[in-house]
Amino acid sequence: MKKLLILSLLFFGMIHSFAQDNFDLSTLRIGPFTVFMKDKAAEQFSKTKLVTYDGPNEYNKKNKVNYNGEIIEIAIMPNWDDVGQKENGYQIYSLSTKSKKFRTKSGMGVGSTKDQLIDAYRNYPNFSVNQMWDEKTEKQSSAMSSFVLTDNDAGTYLSFTLTNNIVTEVSIYMNEGC
Repeated sequence: MKKLLILSLLFFGMIHSFAQDNFDLSTLRIGPFTVFMKDKAAEQFSKTKLVTYDGPNEYNKKNKVNYNGEIIEIAIMPNWDDVGQKENGYQIYSLSTKSKKFRTKSGMGVGSTKDQLIDAYRNYPNFSVNQMWDEKTEKQSSAMSSFVLTDNDAGTYLSFTLTNNIVTEVSIYMNEGC
């Protein structure tokens, strides 16, 4: 009887721990991390100190965070108030992942095809498909493109990077024009 009770508790404990995993992907989030999230809150989820890159040409530098065995890249920047003054603390500016576990409510993520994205988001109010620039050859890439959803309400973009029409990376970042 004790063994059965212990096994039952272990089984329910495992189910409960799996239920807490957050692999949501949206125009605001990857897992528990959201664009605009303050650095201290993000550090609680990442269990690590996030490094701020706010010098010239450092906007592309990102923190690599392990979330339940999956890597999420996080860029943080200083907080700014409504009149352009720097405030205390930092916030998440952008998020990206190459993990296949994170999915939108429509089931889209790394591994999805361009046709699947178009089928899922053909009625989305604002999306674009763009050929990407290959920095190695300094030319437009025939193999790489991006499928971008613009969320004007949230002030963000959800971008799917495609290589040969297959999603290889998903990014969420602030719309600085909002």
